[in-house]
Amino acid sequence: MSILSWIEDQRKLKLLNAPKYNQPESDNSQGLWTRCDHCGVILYIKHLKENQRVCFGCGSHLQMNSIERIENLIDAGTWRPFDETVSPCDPLEFRDQKQYTERLKEAQERTGLQDAIQTGTGLLDGIPVALGVMDFNFMGGSMGSVVGEKITRLIEYATQEGLVLILICASGGARMQEGILSLMQMAKISGALHIHQNCAKLLYISVLTSPTTGGVTASFAMLGDLIFAEPKALIGFAGRRVIEQTLQEQLPDDFQTAEYLLHHGLLDLIVPRSFLKQALSETITLYKEAPLKVRGEIPYGERGPLTKVDEEQLRRFLKNKENLTDSEFVKDFELLINQLDSKTKNQALNSMLLDQALKMACAEQTRTNWLQSKSKTFKISSVFGKKQLQH
Repeated sequence: MSILSWIEDQRKLKLLNAPKYNQPESDNSQGLWTRCDHCGVILYIKHLKENQRVCFGCGSHLQMNSIERIENLIDAGTWRPFDETVSPCDPLEFRDQKQYTERLKEAQERTGLQDAIQTGTGLLDGIPVALGVMDFNFMGGSMGSVVGEKITRLIEYATQEGLVLILICASGGARMQEGILSLMQMAKISGALHIHQNCAKLLYISVLTSPTTGGVTASFAMLGDLIFAEPKALIGFAGRRVIEQTLQEQLPDDFQTAEYLLHHGLLDLIVPRSFLKQALSETITLYKEAPLKVRGEIPYGERGPLTKVDEEQLRRFLKNKENLTDSEFVKDFELLINQLDSKTKNQALNSMLLDQALKMACAEQTRTNWLQSKSKTFKISSVFGKKQLQH
């Protein structure tokens, strides 16, 4: 063995036997300083957080986690989180360089979240809103089954309670480790948004941050009644290189930026981060005071479980069975009866049983299913046709 080989072996042994530095668990920071990705200015993290992670040198918007966004948007002490314990599983037993379960565990320990989104309700300048904030630090903000389920539950709650819905998007797209299960969330969320926007006639505001790409862009990110974005945010579906190779053309330098999309009509407004809360507050206030608003209705089969208030109304309804017209629980049942012609309407009201009214009030079956089950007893009016069913 030569002297150089011996020296190299000794160096490797020292590296292998050197004690490893374990970072304290209580220190969640990445250091005291960071560098701006655009201008290269060295930034003190404490001051950067106070400035909502906007660079002092060039004004570019650096990435924020979901906790910081909630603190900047929601009034102090009013945030009420939803579904904090819902955690993803590994239905496909996926493995690449690591097991999917290992990647999940690492991301959960690093971020303190169960998945790539936080949902809940709170007050925004005193206005109650339902808010969902995606976190890019959790596996690139990818949308898996838990993300889709939490967003859907949030939308359904906002629909039931008549709240304005705000979703802040920051994602690399659908999560490949869950395959088709992650792609199914696009349709599920879009279906819940259809009820919220088109049936209940409630407002949904989508806020796009950098980056917003893939299946998130292809579904709920672009379905907002109003679509806001941060300056110079990266927004797109496929990557720039993929599009260039497919079209065999050179794309503009500002392609897939918020300014480019605003110029081409895909966005409504670009709002700097420091003015986002004020812009949302003024928009919701303007929506609230808008004239000629159409009051919406939630269709049958789209109701959630009974709340505490509904349970109390149900108990009062059971104690006073005779006074059906004054009960909130039979208003929808009366709407159903009005779809019948006048001759069978009286027959329906006379033969209406308490359990039928409660089933309709609690949404145990849909309007169409109930009519089909009673088609032999009642003659359905021609008014209840395809147009009514679609509405």
